[in-house]
Amino acid sequence: MTTTNNQPERLDTLQRLELESTIGFEGKVPHGLKLHPDRVHMVYPLGCNLVIENLQTRQQEFLLGHNNNISCVAISNNGKYIASGQVTFMGFKADIIIWDYATRDPYARLVLHKVKIEDLVFTTSDRYLISLGGQDDGSIVVWNIETKEPVCGSPAQHKSAGITYCIAASKEDEYQFYSAGNGTLRFWQLDVANRKIRATDINTGTIKRIVKCMTVSLDGQHLYCGTTTGDILMIYIPATQFKTMGPEKKKYSMGITAMKALVNGDVLIGTGEGKVHITEKETFKSLKSLQCMGEITSLALRGEGHMIFIGTDRSHIYKINYADWKMELINTCHNSPINDVAFPFGTSELFGTCSYQDIRIWHAPTGNELLRITQANKTCNSLCFTRDGKMIVSGWDDGRIRAFYPETGREMFTINDAHHRGVTAVAVTNDCRRIVSGGGEGMIRVWQINANSQELIATMKEHKNAVVSIRINKSDTECVTASLDGTCIIWNLKRFVRNQVLFENTLFQCVAYHPEEFHIITGGTDRKIGYWESTNGAQIRELEASKSGTINGLDIDNGGNYFVTVSADKLVKLWRYNEGDVISVGIGHGSEVKKVKICPNTQHIISVSADGSIFRWKFPKSTA
Repeated sequence: MTTTNNQPERLDTLQRLELESTIGFEGKVPHGLKLHPDRVHMVYPLGCNLVIENLQTRQQEFLLGHNNNISCVAISNNGKYIASGQVTFMGFKADIIIWDYATRDPYARLVLHKVKIEDLVFTTSDRYLISLGGQDDGSIVVWNIETKEPVCGSPAQHKSAGITYCIAASKEDEYQFYSAGNGTLRFWQLDVANRKIRATDINTGTIKRIVKCMTVSLDGQHLYCGTTTGDILMIYIPATQFKTMGPEKKKYSMGITAMKALVNGDVLIGTGEGKVHITEKETFKSLKSLQCMGEITSLALRGEGHMIFIGTDRSHIYKINYADWKMELINTCHNSPINDVAFPFGTSELFGTCSYQDIRIWHAPTGNELLRITQANKTCNSLCFTRDGKMIVSGWDDGRIRAFYPETGREMFTINDAHHRGVTAVAVTNDCRRIVSGGGEGMIRVWQINANSQELIATMKEHKNAVVSIRINKSDTECVTASLDGTCIIWNLKRFVRNQVLFENTLFQCVAYHPEEFHIITGGTDRKIGYWESTNGAQIRELEASKSGTINGLDIDNGGNYFVTVSADKLVKLWRYNEGDVISVGIGHGSEVKKVKICPNTQHIISVSADGSIFRWKFPKSTA
């Protein structure tokens, strides 16, 4: 008997999962990392969320209001407001939200630009916000913050010029601002009475450059523009004319991607090759530099610039003490899709994640990285901890199974050529003596782990495509494997033969045993959750779990009363097992959610996504 639950689901009426903390930083957003004038908080985007993090306590708060990824952030000079702009889909309007910093609530929602907000800046007195639309919009709009209305707008550049990438406000005149981009460099004058902005083009002669970032000197006399060719254009503001360009000989490698003017007149720049330079104000020669990992996308100054914060596209945040010119890494995360997440048996304090090139072990309450195991240019597809906690077992795309010591990350052993199309799933039996692995070619293999050797004891070949998930029952007598060929197979681990096979018109992505093991639940590309009898493989129920995205991961709590699903539509959903209904939904991920786990003490839910971020949700108290 199959029942289908087709009740319409209203996200806005459901209880929201509370987001407790995140591990991650959207490093690819240009100039996304900001420091608040209160000198205590840093602000940065993560998916659809804006994170406000206390620098001392590392406590996080979240501003939730965007329905798609944030593309730019600005903070008013007095610290009262934060403005954030987003991207959206072709043909749709992209929102700007002004947040009231004191209450952490939206103050205004400004909707005029199409598809993407490229840049935002507050004028010097914080009366106006200037916004720049992206490639598909190409206009500049000035907003009155008090009335929340647009004052005026204009195309950002000539029809013959390329895209405008950045804007900057004057330090002295609240009616003056500047814009620059591909072959365009303009001064703008705001005429509020006539509701107009008038542009003056700066003539740079034969010099053609693409400007990606700009900054105004603190005395308001000079505008510095960083170019993709690795030199700096200097504009004399009172005369609105091009003054000089440098450095003459040694250009900065891979372009200038971020810049800030310092109190002493020097210019701080970040480059595409990951170097931070302090450059001389006239010649722009490098005075001193430091090397970071990844392209530098943000520079933020604390106070007078005695502390410099740096964001890179590898999702790293660094801190430099200006006085002794020492650098410290303060925030790190994966910067490519996270393929798996696992808790050691019985502990909720630690969890592991795996991605391209590395496995990382995290301390769940603080979000600190405790251990990083690196394998260059290889992708880890799956990981698990042995029940006794003495080993981390992982499957890699080079066809090897690698085991590591959890304390040191040192390699314990490697099984070479375990699968010839990469190891796509691994699981360890509860007695810690066997590993069951699945490969890209569809084989299931069982390995005996001895003190000094690992031997293959069985190969089971029935799947026709990659095995994506393996679950072993508590008594180690059987396991269930899910594959992209549209079958789940229950195997007998004593005789190494098939017990049952489940067929469905879907590519299975995840499978789990109910804690009492009378049911198996599955999810896949048909966006449905299937309940199956584990004894005879009959389907007993089907739920529609998502309107638009593949079900990528699911996990059941230890009591068997609740389960959680994650999908390509960026949502995390908590379900009641018996009733088959959604009780809470988690909104905030900026890209496809890949895997999810309920921690063993049922206090939190950990979800991981394709942009490399990790979200920690509070398990609702009324249900736990």
